[in-house]
Amino acid sequence: MNKGILLAAATLLVASTALASPDKGKKPSQRTTISCAVMKGDMVNIKEATARKMYADYKGNRYFFCCPGCKPKFEKNPEAYAKSDHIPTPKTGKPGRARS
Repeated sequence: MNKGILLAAATLLVASTALASPDKGKKPSQRTTISCAVMKGDMVNIKEATARKMYADYKGNRYFFCCPGCKPKFEKNPEAYAKSDHIPTPKTGKPGRARS
């Protein structure tokens, strides 16, 4: 019975490590994924979201979204999501809908 509990705990530890964001702690320019600004915990591929214009820039930061429904929620009240995971607005490339 103790072996079963130990095995379950080890499995849980390995699973939680595998599911953790591999980009946590990386510089913004090195990140490949980020948490959705509206639905925290839903991971977003930065390159894909940028190509699909699933982001918005607000006060010098870029926020990414997991689905088309999140962007309008953010744009309606960006201050409510300002502390969400974000990166600095890139200096080059096409900007999203800017708000300040």
